[in-house]
Amino acid sequence: MTCRILTLQHPQEWPKMSQWLQGRRNPGNEAEAAVQEILAAVRERGDAALVDYTRKFDCPDFALPLRVTEQEIARAAATVRIEDREIISAAAANIRAFHEAQVERSWFLTRKDGSILGQQVLPVDAAGLYVPGGQGGNTPLISSLLMSAIPAQVAGTPRLAVCTPPRKDGSVNPHILAAAHLLDIDEVYRVGGAWSIAALAYGTESLAPVDV
Repeated sequence: MTCRILTLQHPQEWPKMSQWLQGRRNPGNEAEAAVQEILAAVRERGDAALVDYTRKFDCPDFALPLRVTEQEIARAAATVRIEDREIISAAAANIRAFHEAQVERSWFLTRKDGSILGQQVLPVDAAGLYVPGGQGGNTPLISSLLMSAIPAQVAGTPRLAVCTPPRKDGSVNPHILAAAHLLDIDEVYRVGGAWSIAALAYGTESLAPVDV
């Protein structure tokens, strides 16, 4: 997929933008049909479907297990440069401070007639987090993990399940695992694409479903 950016500093550039957008108005239904097929396969075949799609798109020799062990997470994190871990830690602290200021709180009001009004804010029990691995798994979007996991942690969600595509050799980029280790997340799965989202929604033999 390519991304094209047009700067609109001059009015004459608007026609260029309009022409570029023409092809995006009717994307067709090819992608939807393919995704529907993937969803059905995962729902019916579970782990077997995840293995098949991962072999097809990410890692030709992929095999179970899907889940990365806590020991693997810790070892991978230890291979990341201290400077990089410090950058991840600083970013995490900034993101956490921002979302802590956003937390919605429960409140209740008792009226003179005895009626009680208010709202109760509760976290979901489990959240699924998707972290792209980037081209070949070598340009991981660490920010995707930080900016989805930390708000869920601040909200009090007890279970976070992370899905990220494996590299060609079946491993997960150590920087993603370093970020997970920093956030005390121990549920990480070597699976990506639409099939991982289906697994999070429906559940498989290896991956229990999440709420959101």
